[in-house]
Amino acid sequence: QVQLVESGGGSVQAGGSLRLSCAVSGSGLSRRCMAWFRQAPGKEREGVALISKTGTTVYADSVKGRFTISQDNAGNTLYLQMNDLMTEDTAMYYCAAYSRLLRVCGLSRFDGDDYWGKGTQVTISS
Repeated sequence: QVQLVESGGGSVQAGGSLRLSCAVSGSGLSRRCMAWFRQAPGKEREGVALISKTGTTVYADSVKGRFTISQDNAGNTLYLQMNDLMTEDTAMYYCAAYSRLLRVCGLSRFDGDDYWGKGTQVTISS
């Protein structure tokens, strides 16, 4: 079982930066596909960025060039550096990790059987 706890959300003005963290804990930890998702009020959940167990990163077009996903060497913390924030980035941000490790790593492949954090709110004002 893996537990995920997000932190680092807050309220900033457009053009500002935030760094989200996701603390990973639990038993049987190993490198796995991990990602950040977000959900704005009245909208569907959107995949923002992922990092594979080998370190390959993928970004949604809406954040490419502004957001960077990374993790520490031990794999215990996942980060999302968010720069040049826009009002459209306002959402609840969630950390997710694969529970079934043999799948191809992809944002569209995460589902309810994977591990999810409870989220951290990001609010961008104009």
